[in-house]
Amino acid sequence: MAVVLLLVPTAIRAQSAAKPNIIFIFSDDHAYQAIGAYGNKYAKTPNIDRLAREGALLTNNVVTNSICGPSRATLLTGKYSHKNGYKRNDNTKFNTNQTLFPELLQQNGYQTAWIGKMHLNSLPKGFDYWNILPGQGNYYNPDFISQPNDTTRYNGYVSDVITQFSTDWLEKRDNAKPFFLIVGHKATHREWLPDLQDLGAYDDVDFPLPVNFYDDYQGRAAAKDQDMTIEKTMRLQQDLKVNVNYEKDWTYNRFSPEQQKVFKAYYDKISKEPEAKKLTGKALTEWKYQRYIKDYLSTANSLDRNIGKLLDYLDKTGLAKNTVVIYASDQGFYMGEHGWFDKRFIYEESLKTPFVIRYPGVVKPGSQVDQLVLNIDWAPTVLNIAGTKIPTDIQGKSFLPLLKTNTATAKTPWRKDAYYHYYEFPEPHHVYPHFGIRTERYKLAYFYGGADSWELYDLKTDPSEMKNLYGQADTDKIVGDLKTRLKQSMVQYEDNEALEILAKAKK
Repeated sequence: MAVVLLLVPTAIRAQSAAKPNIIFIFSDDHAYQAIGAYGNKYAKTPNIDRLAREGALLTNNVVTNSICGPSRATLLTGKYSHKNGYKRNDNTKFNTNQTLFPELLQQNGYQTAWIGKMHLNSLPKGFDYWNILPGQGNYYNPDFISQPNDTTRYNGYVSDVITQFSTDWLEKRDNAKPFFLIVGHKATHREWLPDLQDLGAYDDVDFPLPVNFYDDYQGRAAAKDQDMTIEKTMRLQQDLKVNVNYEKDWTYNRFSPEQQKVFKAYYDKISKEPEAKKLTGKALTEWKYQRYIKDYLSTANSLDRNIGKLLDYLDKTGLAKNTVVIYASDQGFYMGEHGWFDKRFIYEESLKTPFVIRYPGVVKPGSQVDQLVLNIDWAPTVLNIAGTKIPTDIQGKSFLPLLKTNTATAKTPWRKDAYYHYYEFPEPHHVYPHFGIRTERYKLAYFYGGADSWELYDLKTDPSEMKNLYGQADTDKIVGDLKTRLKQSMVQYEDNEALEILAKAKK
């Protein structure tokens, strides 16, 4: 069946409950540095930018484990990976027999729904309604799993279908109750298949290379021994659509004949470029970078456009006045920095993730929160907004007080550092497991599992994290302080495995 989004104005609904509605829009692999509100001059993200303009933008929102499934588990639990049991993207089923904050919202009178990508190898729990993508899902003509456990294929582009299901649920919900809705988008996950209307959206742009695109990884053993470079890891055929076999490649075999005709016509022209231009070496690597960024941002266009459709729906139905809208991604992503794509490392581009929130009447439009906020803080903040008690086993804390205060004069006590622990190794990108601490100025990390090395960065003088200062004589005091704070965080968050590794770590 063809899915067409019709945003027909409906009668303005009376919200009987004083509690605010909450919509949490959650994308996949969307880099903060690929958003206009975060300074990107090329990306077309007017609707995310609108949310930031009408609400608050978090500049230091960081994740505790930079990878998709574990980030979703942290969203649902407010706990670190070692506590919620979901450390890696593998075949492990997420344990839903633990405290999940949507269940607490249900108990407090909220109706709840998760629509779109979930990616936790488990069916949703704590939601009155759900309709989710199986696994990673597909960009074109995607399957959805709905209650009780039925799988159905829908014609259309995944971002449009997700928005249609979201507005359908909003239409049919109980108007007498407040609602909490998670809209889980597939975009901008690899392999970056843009909607047909977005093909070539950035073809007239020659994107500048990141300043550290040709990083030689000197003094950083773990960074040198990874498998996530645009030069060597990014695939011409599957990632960049060069000479695709549309019948055999599972990534591209979902098209209808009409869709494939348009898609193929565009990429057939692209496929001729490497050979026609006789590209090799750096020239080929830079061509791959340009194609990657263009496909990535073109895919993000549909994400932002559908956020706009949802905002328009809220405006037309009168729901916008009492609805908190949050936009975030599951973690950051590399847009060529260090020569990479993907995430995982504790370095800034994957550690930080976008987060904007519009809360009418509470959050001052154009606000900015610069304090260190962790993704373990998301669940308690939503509970706080909903007037729901925060369980003691949640490890994060509500940052609602920060949202209510002008950060230029904020006196709200808040954390001074952020603890991080990544586990997945060796596949798929051979990023060594590591833990670390990030403060306002410094970052200390220890890579284990074979790398066995420390790294120290001064983010004030070296924001691109190119110079590992660990071992320099004049950093002894800084390192000593950071190691103390690192151990204190492990104790605070009860990461006993990390404490054992730290005890045996090389000095």
